[in-house]
Amino acid sequence: MSDYHISVLLKETIENLNIEPGKKYIDATLGGGGHSFEILRHGGRVLGLDVDQDALDYVQKELRIKNQELRFDEKNLTLAKGNFRDIDKIASKTGFAKVAGAVFDLGVSSHQLQIAERGFSFQREGPLDMRMDRDLSVKAGDLINILTRGELYELFTKLGEEYNAHAISERIIRARRVSPILTTSELVEVVGDGRHNFKINPATKVFQALRIAINDEINSLKAGLSSMWGLTEKGGRLTVISFHSLEDRIVKNQFKDWEKEGTGKIITKKPIIPSLDEVSVNKRSRSSKLRVIEKL
Repeated sequence: MSDYHISVLLKETIENLNIEPGKKYIDATLGGGGHSFEILRHGGRVLGLDVDQDALDYVQKELRIKNQELRFDEKNLTLAKGNFRDIDKIASKTGFAKVAGAVFDLGVSSHQLQIAERGFSFQREGPLDMRMDRDLSVKAGDLINILTRGELYELFTKLGEEYNAHAISERIIRARRVSPILTTSELVEVVGDGRHNFKINPATKVFQALRIAINDEINSLKAGLSSMWGLTEKGGRLTVISFHSLEDRIVKNQFKDWEKEGTGKIITKKPIIPSLDEVSVNKRSRSSKLRVIEKL
């Protein structure tokens, strides 16, 4: 298992993909390559996609080692940098215009959380960055220091589902009048305002909302699912792992729409969640949900 990123619900995802040797699959969120390497091991051909160059570099480096361990043809893996919202263009360029299945593992990789200067984690001191694609121009710190009180409130309510959004927005406005909020720990301090008696850190949903906004994750997900469905051949499966209710709702509703239209059959009437064993090994997996749909 890679130390770069531990793939959650890996066994369940691979089982639900029904991989057939020689067929083509897309890993829309490459990360540490966990899903891609397993698909290759089962004889599939993979297009591995990520917006984060670190992920592509890591998998390229791991390829040799993994090949000795899992025995697959390296030529069966194609890597591409890009956002899955553009999967149409990327797939046609790389010869993956029709595929037998796809994986979306939404959320942040362990690597992104561990690297302080990426600014994803409220547990590590770093700049307020949060860009998955470092070519993007706007960072989380820009939003925190530029948005109005009303815009901050809307951001935290809609994308963070934060019930305390009003007070948090107020505290941010007050703090930045004194000096700009530039680091993760400065933001944590302003958001928490000395409160520690919480099950989850008060900054959790604020960081979630900022990350989703900076990377335009909601629009990317909607566009990515729709495009991927177009690429999926009859009998092919789409598997999606989400980590919070916003994403999960989008996936659930989209799957329902496809079933109503008669283009898809939902395989997971209830989402698959990780076993207690998996959660004890990887705490990050505890909020994950896997949904699967088959193309008719």
